Amino acid sequence: MVPVLPSRLTQTAPPRPVNWRGRSGRYYALRPVRLDAFSLHDDELYLVARGSLVLWAGSARDVIGDTQSRARFRLALTCADRVFEVEAGEDDVERMTIVWDLEGATPVAGLNAA
Repeated sequence: MVPVLPSRLTQTAPPRPVNWRGRSGRYYALRPVRLDAFSLHDDELYLVARGSLVLWAGSARDVIGDTQSRARFRLALTCADRVFEVEAGEDDVERMTIVWDLEGATPVAGLNAA
């Protein structure tokens, strides 16, 4: 007889956030997203990368409303190996600033986001 585990024990824990440092020096705790299950959601910000190289940062609004962002996003998806969700407020200026900052971001080794 094979024991049956409750479903809550067989579910995987959400991935731990990882730290990246923006070009301004600000640290961001990014939540990893499975690349094969990735889809854009309305008001979320994302960072698409290959290794430590940021290929695209932005939101669904950027992909829809900006042809350059859409082209970069489509190209990024062809070679990306990781995607992260980025926490951001509702303010458009703050969101644009975060996107600018993340476009020059690098992962921080040795620090774990809590």
